[in-house]
Amino acid sequence: MATQPQPPPPQGQPQPGGYPPQPPPPAGYAPPPVYQQTAGQQTVIVTTPGFAANTQNRGVYRENPVSMICPFCQAQIVTSTTYVTGTLAWLICGILLLLGFWLGCCLIPFCIDGCKDVVHNCPNCRQQVGKFNRM
Repeated sequence: MATQPQPPPPQGQPQPGGYPPQPPPPAGYAPPPVYQQTAGQQTVIVTTPGFAANTQNRGVYRENPVSMICPFCQAQIVTSTTYVTGTLAWLICGILLLLGFWLGCCLIPFCIDGCKDVVHNCPNCRQQVGKFNRM
């Protein structure tokens, strides 16, 4: 009984027995597809990284504007920032008063943005989407 020669697998199909080990993909790229072979059938599982929108920015607000999806108008935005007087400015003012700087020098913290809190607003709907408190 003669065995029939097996035809070569079609182009693009994996060779039986697996592949040689591959180096890891560069950063930012998806890993190569995973091939599974079961009882004459071949299943290809391809995993790709998904795009995660920056919608949960709670706690990551700082001095710089943040790119996010507005929770109010659902638009992709870059927040607009404004500085407002907060606890740190008042605390520094009080310390300066105690040190004897009462002739107007104690008002300097109210003029410095680095002493103020930062409020993030949506430029589209003007709603406040976050706040960075210095204290």
